[in-house]
Amino acid sequence: MAVSTLVGFAGTSSSTASPPRHHAGSQPGTVRTLSTGWTVPWGLSWLPDGSALIGERDSAKLFRLTRNGEKTFIGTVPEATARGSLTVDANDGVLGIAVSPCWEEDHYIYVMHTAEEGNRIVRMKYDGSTLSDYHVLLGGIQKSLIHNGGRLKFGPDGYLYATTGDANVSATAQDKNSLNGKILRLTTDGKPAPGNPFDSYVYSYGHRNAQGLTWDPQGRLWESELGQDTYDEINLIEPGKNYGWPTCEGPCTTDGMTNPKAHWQPTDASPSGIAYADGDLYMATMRGRRLYRIPVDGTEVGTPVELYKNQYGRLRTVEKVPGKNALWVLTTNADYNGKQPAGSDQVLEVELTSSASH
Repeated sequence: MAVSTLVGFAGTSSSTASPPRHHAGSQPGTVRTLSTGWTVPWGLSWLPDGSALIGERDSAKLFRLTRNGEKTFIGTVPEATARGSLTVDANDGVLGIAVSPCWEEDHYIYVMHTAEEGNRIVRMKYDGSTLSDYHVLLGGIQKSLIHNGGRLKFGPDGYLYATTGDANVSATAQDKNSLNGKILRLTTDGKPAPGNPFDSYVYSYGHRNAQGLTWDPQGRLWESELGQDTYDEINLIEPGKNYGWPTCEGPCTTDGMTNPKAHWQPTDASPSGIAYADGDLYMATMRGRRLYRIPVDGTEVGTPVELYKNQYGRLRTVEKVPGKNALWVLTTNADYNGKQPAGSDQVLEVELTSSASH
């Protein structure tokens, strides 16, 4: 493990790391390959029995994966389109997945995917064996070959949160009437959630291409975001706040802009998914080809630690395993940027071991 020295923190003007902060918690330990034979897995969401639903971005296929690595195909997302391949650099397709918090009663799952006219958030029924009752909750989200965002998760308030990219049109991020370049918050019926700051779907704005969302035990929302050429970001999200893009990339002094809590050069990160576990944020990175462990201290973060650099290639998604001191990590190597053949991606399980301090 290495302490990252190419990161800046809120409250500092340089890009060098602050002194490490120590706290009781867990340390990443043994990594095992849980499942192989995947092609660009993207979204992951847990079912009540501890198994997970995982979607492949380009094939639009959904699978159920058990804790012991048994993989079952459950269906294909209707009307989903994707253009990414080993020869085409695109990141549209089947993206985030969120299992209903009330799945045992309603059997709903939610998916964000690309269709012919744009990106959508949809609801389907999954009864434990098959998919049915495809229903569009929210459309009209502009799509692009790149910058589609796509993370979809239920918050502790029971509402659905979605990240949308700027669709490679940077001005959309500052336009509060646009669904792009935002974090959206909606009900399970597809309406704007009560209490949203602008009486619309928009929860926060000024985002370039956010792909990670997670909550800490205090209910604070953390987000990871891909920058352009200067800085990637970790942000602490508050309703109605402007996170700067395209005026700011990383920290800036422009009035009305909210600075990130940490930032990296894109060559060291290009983050996608994030997860919270035992006092730390874990951030999966693509260009960086590593997992970061980032200590959380209230509303601030400490010095990131690099894990598994160049050992598993590009990392797309990381999630804490419910009821187990472990993470699941999805690789994303079988695409244009990874250059690995179809079927070469995998699901990894990272053991988190107890530690007095780290």
